[in-house]
Amino acid sequence: MVYLYWKLPSKSDVVCTNVGNINLMGLSMLVLPVLLGLFYGASDINCSTVHGNTTDHRSLLDFKGAIRADPRGALRSWNENIHYCMWSGIKCSTMHPERVTVLNLANLSLTGQITPSLGNLTFLWELTLSNNLFSGQLPPLNRLIRLESLYLQNNLLQGNIPNALTNCSKLRLLDLSSNMLVGSIPGNIGSLYNLVGIDLSNNSLTGNIPPTFGNNTYLKELRLTHNQLKGSIPEDLGKLPNMGENRAVFLGQNRLSGRVPATLFNLSKLIILDLSMNKLRGTLPYNIGNLSAALRWLVLGANNLSGTMPPSIGALKNLTVLDLGGNNFVGPIPYSVGNLPKLWKLDLSDNHFDSW
Repeated sequence: MVYLYWKLPSKSDVVCTNVGNINLMGLSMLVLPVLLGLFYGASDINCSTVHGNTTDHRSLLDFKGAIRADPRGALRSWNENIHYCMWSGIKCSTMHPERVTVLNLANLSLTGQITPSLGNLTFLWELTLSNNLFSGQLPPLNRLIRLESLYLQNNLLQGNIPNALTNCSKLRLLDLSSNMLVGSIPGNIGSLYNLVGIDLSNNSLTGNIPPTFGNNTYLKELRLTHNQLKGSIPEDLGKLPNMGENRAVFLGQNRLSGRVPATLFNLSKLIILDLSMNKLRGTLPYNIGNLSAALRWLVLGANNLSGTMPPSIGALKNLTVLDLGGNNFVGPIPYSVGNLPKLWKLDLSDNHFDSW
């Protein structure tokens, strides 16, 4: 498509006209105003990019303005000579032209803050700023009603997880791990009905695990490791219908107490169950061998678990890691443990087992 730009002698805005399908006579009629403009001293014709959606454009420029360091020059293309849909890390919609759908600036060592203006990119479905040096608080972003993926892991973000984030009802993947977030996990996290995976590990989160996680019926992977969460593990976590094949529950390195919910042992296709380094008590269920034929990691070390080790544990034929160390188990070690053909790590230390 051919476009012709000119500026009239009255200094009006640049005009963009499609001349792709007109004849030569028509073209000459379009060229005439340009010649007149030159004759009257309007030789400063500006053919800069004609921008589309001003809200998206300004939001991106505001975000750039909060970047204090860009050592790799990742935002060098973010200037007025290039349409913002062509800027590095930006993708725009084909159905809704000039509306930003993807902002991906991962692994660029960017330093600065995440501005609330990103919440104006209302057609955004992926926001990825992981593995940078962003600091400050996480803005609400509650207007991003189309957002499906939010990756902010491995930054220096502080403060609480905004309650307003749960307004992003289409969110499927949420990763805020390895930051410095504090406070409790929003209790209405269960309103994110489309959530498939959530990773809040390696922060300083406190409070209880919200029982509303049990409402996330599509949830397949839950990572809350290495925080300061306390209280009991919600029973409803074991009732999630899709917490199955090739999925994991990581709740280790917290301050969780109480018994291990029996419902967790109903997750018949789970790959990894890590509840280590908490204050959990109680015994293992006799039918633990029904937990999962696909289970590879059963990590329950460094708790206050007691009782005997169920012989049915030998039915977990795909186990590669079995860690029950640092508990209060008693009695004999079942011979069935020797029948686990794929086991390469076994830790039963610091218990009160009888010798074989």
